[in-house]
Amino acid sequence: MSKRKMILGMQLGNGYGSQVSAWGVPGVDPSNYTNYDALVRYAQAAERGKFAFLFLPDTPALTGNLEHEAPQMTLDPMMALAAIARGTQRIGLVATGSTTFNEPYNIARQFKALDVMSHGRAGWNAVTTSDPKAAANFGQDIAPRPERYQRAHESIQIAQALWGSWEKDAWIRDKAARRFADTSKIQPINLRGEHVSSRGPLPIPPSEQGQPVIFSAGGGEYGLGLAGRYASGVIGAAFTIEDAKAQRQAARDAASRAGRNPDEIKYFAGVMPALAATKRAALDRRLALGEQSFPGRVAYLGSMLGLTLEPSQLDKPLTQQQLAAAQASPFDPRSRRALDVAREGWTLREILAHGVIDYHPTPVGDATVTADHMQEWFESGAVDGFWVSIDVYEDGIDTFVDEVVPLLQERGLFPAEYEGSTLREHLGVPEQYGLDTRLQ
Repeated sequence: MSKRKMILGMQLGNGYGSQVSAWGVPGVDPSNYTNYDALVRYAQAAERGKFAFLFLPDTPALTGNLEHEAPQMTLDPMMALAAIARGTQRIGLVATGSTTFNEPYNIARQFKALDVMSHGRAGWNAVTTSDPKAAANFGQDIAPRPERYQRAHESIQIAQALWGSWEKDAWIRDKAARRFADTSKIQPINLRGEHVSSRGPLPIPPSEQGQPVIFSAGGGEYGLGLAGRYASGVIGAAFTIEDAKAQRQAARDAASRAGRNPDEIKYFAGVMPALAATKRAALDRRLALGEQSFPGRVAYLGSMLGLTLEPSQLDKPLTQQQLAAAQASPFDPRSRRALDVAREGWTLREILAHGVIDYHPTPVGDATVTADHMQEWFESGAVDGFWVSIDVYEDGIDTFVDEVVPLLQERGLFPAEYEGSTLREHLGVPEQYGLDTRLQ
């Protein structure tokens, strides 16, 4: 039995699911985009499955094809998590917040309030924003990458300092002595950077975990710089065990360079399971979800395989001549799997239903297929856990919780109960109050 336990997070987006057509599936309320009760219900299902955290992506712009698809984000991640905090008890609450278009005081106050409200379950996925549509919403242009990341470093440092502007025992609450707080332990921070600054202090005492957990979802040199210095959770995107191992090690190395214990940074690869009683049923589920989108993906599938493909071939497999000429594109890490699936003789529509163009690996079949995938990656040391993107929340979360989670628990890979109450305890990272003194 494995001593190290897998940590699971769940993507939570627009109230429908991670597949863009989930809003139109039978049994799904098409009004769930504005239904916070539905989000709370889905969070409660994930909590029943002992997920360590919910992960809410976000971008400050309206994107997607609204003619046929719902926006992929919640109306507002902080409002969503505030509602979820009141309807759950243990699951962590991680929201994305841009350092590019937010002042650090606002970010610090919102996330600290969520942390206190939830009794130590909040996390901030601190990101920079490079979308011109988002910039336009703030009347700005996109700054060069070095400038954006310098602002990000300053924003995180100021937020952490603000979170520590109340010392651990500053809030006295001594009614007999008529002392609400020890003001000697509540201090301004007076930090000024090149891009942002703040006086402080915040009007909020520490939570049960001290302060919110920093997450990072960026890659490359700049993203690793943020992750290594501040993050306790790294949200990754990898399509092979080798790639996941490299990403995880890069994050750990970045933490070491920042003077941190690399075990305090946890790497999560994505997985987008296609779950059903059989592989055929799972494919049929994805075929229904992709009915409108698959024709538009044929050309890209062709580029992944080095072929020119037309939508008219959707319901046919590749010909022998095409198979002989097909090659996995070196420019897309998903191409190798696409070629392997094509060689099994499936039609183009069925190849796409295997999730070969999805953002993360897609195990297709019954619960054992997904559990086997997760076990292999975890036991190989490629990940500390996964962030799971469920195709249709309405039935998919319960299916994962009722069928995949028990398998992971039976194999000794996943805890049967929460072992703590805060997000830091779920992740196995220490409490923190203010700036990490090792980084001074």
